[in-house]
Order: sequence, then structure tokens, then C-alpha cells
Amino acid sequence: MNNIIVLIPHYNNNEGLLQSLLSISETHLQVDILVIDDGSKNPPILKNLQQNYSCGKIIMEVLEKNRGIENALNEGLNIIKKLDYEYIGRLDCGDLCLKDRFKKQVEYLTQNKDVFLLGTWANIKDTQGKLLYVLKHPTQYDDIKNKMYINSMFVHPSVVFRTEVLKHINGYPTNYKAAEDYAFFFKLIHKYKAENMPEALLDYIIDENSISSQKRFIQVKSRIRIIIHHFKFGIYPIYGLIRNILLLFMSRNITTVIKKVFNSKE
Repeated sequence: MNNIIVLIPHYNNNEGLLQSLLSISETHLQVDILVIDDGSKNPPILKNLQQNYSCGKIIMEVLEKNRGIENALNEGLNIIKKLDYEYIGRLDCGDLCLKDRFKKQVEYLTQNKDVFLLGTWANIKDTQGKLLYVLKHPTQYDDIKNKMYINSMFVHPSVVFRTEVLKHINGYPTNYKAAEDYAFFFKLIHKYKAENMPEALLDYIIDENSISSQKRFIQVKSRIRIIIHHFKFGIYPIYGLIRNILLLFMSRNITTVIKKVFNSKE
């Protein structure tokens, strides 16, 4: 069985894809890549990508038309299920891995058989590379389960999870636009133990063209629907619901400033 394959959805961002691939630097670990091109006008050329990537092989699937990231991710998972990999990693175009990121995650999962998904902390940066703050999500499972009602407790492109979870978690839900990852994680943590490594192993770039920025209102509305779907009476569900309703009236810039101030105090 192969160790790990990293799923990268791509849409009209060849430069970001190349930067992400070049950031992967692993010691004694082969990291294969699956790129799902979601109907780009100018899809990347596999031969050029492979020439610039030295940590493993690259597989690429080009979709005929743009179907949205949730469908691109599910297409990738369906392909991976037919292959022989123990772990699935995630990375988004433009986000950058720190050295031995995947090695550290794979080693932790290998040593902790009861953990099925592992995220990391992340350096939140702007498009010029300026560090805005370090996002430090909870590391322990019980804390994660409680605080998932507030927001996703995982940086999506930082996670690695066991392929076997796909036996019970049937991919990313497609009925929560711009919040497919939040819905996926919520489903997963109800059945499997998940944690975060207390180390920033990813540079997460805040881009005005990202889904979180362009479709923020839709994303927050989807999060509210997910919280209602999983709702139970308690402090965190009630607080999370109220918080996300208030976020409907705040811009991305305002919430970024709030997060920056909050995280700088830690």
C-alpha cells in the first residue's frame, strides 16, 4: 500500500498550483499528487508540473466543465478510492507547505491509530507574504467537537485523513455551497476521532479571489444551515448559531482584523 496522495483542486490558477507544488519538501517520504482541474480555460500541462515536482508522481484529471469545488473534490476522492493509498492529504492552489509537513502528519497518524483526521495550525498571510497571525485551532478531540459549532476547527488545506473514512463518510456534501469542508468535517468528527497538531505547517494565503472572500455571505448562510442540522441544546451550539448570524452583517476585512487582534494576544 502506498502512503499518501495529496488532493489539489484547480481552477484557473496555474501559478498558484506551481507555487504549492514547489513548497512541498519532504525527507524520505514520497508524496504523490492528484490534481483535479475543474474546467479551467487553460488547464495545466501535466508534463510541466511533473518536471517541477520532485517528491513523487502527479496524476491529473481534467473535468470538461466547471462544476464547483465540492464536485471537483468528490471526483478526486472517487479516483483515490480506486487507488491504493493509506492517507489522503489536502492542499489548495497558492497555499504553501512548510518542510516535512506531510512526514510529520503521517508519522503522528501512524503512531496514533485512533486518530483518523489530523490538521495543523497555520500561518495566515496576505498575498504579499506578510504574516497576519497564526491560526491556532484546538488540538484535542473533545474541544474540537464542542467548538465546531462556532466555526470549522480545521484549516481545510492542512488536513490529512485516513482513506478508510470514505467507507462511511461519502465525500463532501454538495448542498452546502462554499462550506463543503465544514459539512464534511462535521460529519467526520461524529464518527471518528480528529485532532490538530500544535504546529504551523501551512502558510494559508488570504486572497480576495478565494471562495471564502467572494462567496462569504453564501458561506456563512451554509454554515448556519449546517449548525441547525447538527443542533443540540448547549452553550456552544447556541453561541455558534448567534455568532454566525451576526457574521452575515460583517465583511471579511472586519473579521480578519478581529482574528488578528484575538490571535496576537495568545
